[in-house]
Amino acid sequence: MAGGITCGSLLQKLQLVWDEVGESDEDRDKVLYQLDQECLDVYKRKVDQATNSRDLLIQALDDSKIELARLLSALGEKAIARTPEKTSGTIKQQLAAIAPTLEQLNKKKNERVREFVSVQSQIDQICGEIAGTTEVGEQVATPQVNEDDLTLERLEDFRSQLQELEKEKSNRLEKVLEYVSMVHDLCTVLGMDFLSTVTEVHSSLDDSIADNCKSISDDTLSKLDQTVATLHEDKKLRLSKLQELAGQLYDLWDLMDAPMQERSMFDHVTCNRSASVDEVTAPGALALDLIEQTQTEVQRLDELKYSKMKEIAFKKQTELEDIYAGAHTVIDTAAAHLKLLSLIEAGNIEPTELIADMEGQITKAKEEALSRKDILDKVEKWMSACEEESWLEDYNRDDNRYNSSRGAHLNLKRAEKARILVSKIPALVETLVAKTRAWEESRGLSFMYDGVPLLAMLDEYVMLREEREEDKKRMKEQKRYVEQKLSTDHEGPFGSRVSPNRPATAKKLPGPKANGTSINGTPPSRRLSINGRSGGKDSKRDSLRAAPASPGNGATAAKEDTTSSHISGADLAPNTP
Repeated sequence: MAGGITCGSLLQKLQLVWDEVGESDEDRDKVLYQLDQECLDVYKRKVDQATNSRDLLIQALDDSKIELARLLSALGEKAIARTPEKTSGTIKQQLAAIAPTLEQLNKKKNERVREFVSVQSQIDQICGEIAGTTEVGEQVATPQVNEDDLTLERLEDFRSQLQELEKEKSNRLEKVLEYVSMVHDLCTVLGMDFLSTVTEVHSSLDDSIADNCKSISDDTLSKLDQTVATLHEDKKLRLSKLQELAGQLYDLWDLMDAPMQERSMFDHVTCNRSASVDEVTAPGALALDLIEQTQTEVQRLDELKYSKMKEIAFKKQTELEDIYAGAHTVIDTAAAHLKLLSLIEAGNIEPTELIADMEGQITKAKEEALSRKDILDKVEKWMSACEEESWLEDYNRDDNRYNSSRGAHLNLKRAEKARILVSKIPALVETLVAKTRAWEESRGLSFMYDGVPLLAMLDEYVMLREEREEDKKRMKEQKRYVEQKLSTDHEGPFGSRVSPNRPATAKKLPGPKANGTSINGTPPSRRLSINGRSGGKDSKRDSLRAAPASPGNGATAAKEDTTSSHISGADLAPNTP
C-alpha cells in the first residue's frame, strides 16, 4: 500500500483509540463486523465488475469469431487459411490474435462492396437507358449491395452481365446511328427538314449531341423504325407518282415533238423514270415542290395537246401508213384522212381516246407487220435473185463480155455469184409458197403484196419459168437444126461460111432489169419500189405477166428461128412479185 499503511496497522490504531475511549467489546465487535461487511461489499463489487468485464470480453471474442466467419463466408475465403492459429490463452490474447485478421477482412469487404456498387450502378444505368427510365448521363441511386454475398464468383457474374449490357448498348447505339443516317438520307431525298424530323423522336438525336449520349431506349428504337418505315413508304409513293408523271411527260413530248432543250429542263425528273426506290439518292429528287412543278408541266402540256390535236392525229396516221407501207399492205389513205378529219372537227370523241385508238391501231399494224416479216424478207430475196437473173441473161448475150476491157473481171465475178444465186430460186420459191400457204391457213386470209395475192404472183412466176424452160429446149433444137443446115451450105473457093455462133440479133423480152445494172457492171440507182406507195414505178409484177416478143417482120424464117433461140428466159422473171 501507499505510505506503508496496511489494514493491520489501521486495525491496531483503531484498537488504541478504542482503549483510550473505553469502548465496550460489544461495540467493538459491531464495528469490526461492519468493517467486514463493507470489505465484503467492496470485494463483491470488484468481483462483479471483473466478471462483467470478462463476460464482455468473451462476448467480444464470440462476436469477433462470428464476424470472422461471416466475413469469410461473404468474401468466399477459405476458413482454414484465414482463421488465426492461436486459439488458446487468455481472452485478451485471443482477441489480440483475431483483431488483425478481422481488420484485413473488413478492409477487403469494403473494397469488394465498392466494386459491387460500381458494377451494379453501371448495370442499373444501362438498364435504365434501355428501359427509357434513365436519361443518358443521368446519375442513378446507389444500389443496395448484399453484403452477405461478396464472393468473386458473384462479382464476375455481375461483370459478365455488365459486359453483355455494354455490348447491347453498343449494338443499340450503332442501330440508332444507322437509323439516324437512314432518316437523314430519306429526308435529303424527300426535301424534308432532317433536324425537326429526328428530334421529334428524341431530343438527344440532334447532331450536336455526342454519339455516346444519344438515347438507346426501346421506345426510341421503335419510333425510329416507324419513322424510317413512314419515310420509306412516302419515298416509294412519291417515286411512283413522279415516274407516272415522267411517263406522261415522255408521251406528251413524243406526241408534240418537243425539242430537246425543252425536255432537258426536266432531266432531273426523267432520269428516275425506271429507277428503283433504292437507286434514287440525289438530294431533293423527290421533293414535294418538284412533284408539283412536274405536275404543273404535265397539265400545261395536256392543255396544249388539245390545240395541236389535228397535227398529232395526222402524225399518228402517217406512222400507221408507214407501217402498212413497210409491210406492203395497201390501205385507202384518202378515206382514212377524211374520216380522221371529220372526227376531229365534229368533236364527238375525246382527244385522248382518239390518240389511244390510233395507238391501238398502230400496235395492231406492228403485230401484223411482224407476222409478215419472214415472208417479206424471202420475197425480197426472191426479187433480188430475179434481178440478178435478168442481169445474167443480159451479160450472157454480150459478145464482148470476155474482152479485156475495163471492169470485165468484176462482171465475171458477179456472173459467177449470179449463177449460184439463180440456181437457188426454185427452192426459194417453193419455201415461199409453203410459208405463204401456212400463213393464210392460220389466219383465213390471202397474203396480199401491194394489193396482189402473193400466191398468184408466185404461181404466175412458176408458170412463166416453165414456159421459159420449154422455150430454151425449143431454141436448142432450132439452133442444132440451123448449125446442121449451115454446115452443108458451102460457097465457092473464094466464098465464106456463115458462123453459127454469131446470130444477127437477139431480141430481149420486155420488162425492166431487176436492179437496172448495165452490161459493163455499172449499177445505176435502183428505180423499182417495192413498198406499194410510190406512183409511176416499173412494176415487177408487170414483167411477170409480159408475153414474149413477136419476131420482127422482113426477116427470113431461118433468121427468125435463130433470133428466137437467143432470147433469154430470164427477162420473164419478175422484178417484183
